[in-house]
Amino acid sequence: MTETNKTAISYFIADLHLSENRPDITACFLRFLKNDAINAEKLYILGDLFEAWVGDDDDSPYLKTIAAALTTLSQCGTKVYYIHGNRDFLIGQRYAKQASMQLLPEIDTIDLYGQPVVIMHGDTLCTRDIDYQKFRKKSRSWWWQTIVKSLPLFVRKNMAANYRKKSAAATAVKSQEIMDVTGSEVIACLEHYQSQLLIHGHTHRPAVHKIIANGESAQRIVLGDWYEQGAWLKVTPNSIELLNQALT
Repeated sequence: MTETNKTAISYFIADLHLSENRPDITACFLRFLKNDAINAEKLYILGDLFEAWVGDDDDSPYLKTIAAALTTLSQCGTKVYYIHGNRDFLIGQRYAKQASMQLLPEIDTIDLYGQPVVIMHGDTLCTRDIDYQKFRKKSRSWWWQTIVKSLPLFVRKNMAANYRKKSAAATAVKSQEIMDVTGSEVIACLEHYQSQLLIHGHTHRPAVHKIIANGESAQRIVLGDWYEQGAWLKVTPNSIELLNQALT
């Protein structure tokens, strides 16, 4: 199959949190690539494909399997695009090339069948989560990443495991309001990019929200996570659908 005979479909996914200890999620993802994404023109992965990412020098068989599956999809004519999430922001060009996917800016605008659309992971919209935003600013700095990447791989893996534990503990005591997006930030984003549609993940609260931006009706579409089911957004020139599928 080549790109020229692809159906006019674009898929959007986020927050799969793939890891070796969740083979059910991995299997669902591989089925999605083989049965659904293969028929589409484009697949946009909006962050947190992996539970954690400690560096492109991690050449584990598991990560190679995921890269090979994405490469097969790309070779069949589906273009694969990637925006970093809060768990895998250290994915670099080395792994992107291995997985045949194109890295995009953390906030990007695309032409989606004639409509300008803003896409992002979504964590930058959660401005009320002050502690996380402080960590995000530090962890995206060149000096922090340079120091971390210079550490041995096993040290980075331990750091990632400890961070996940601390993050889970912190999340458990935060209110739902703090962890959700800030409405004014959403409006400001849409108005800055002159768009009426925003697609993001991160909050794990799949829904289609109707809002007002640029003085007109607009939408914010939130992608679902894959903890209990596969979840994706299917967009064609005539429809937008949030879909899901059982993991097994």
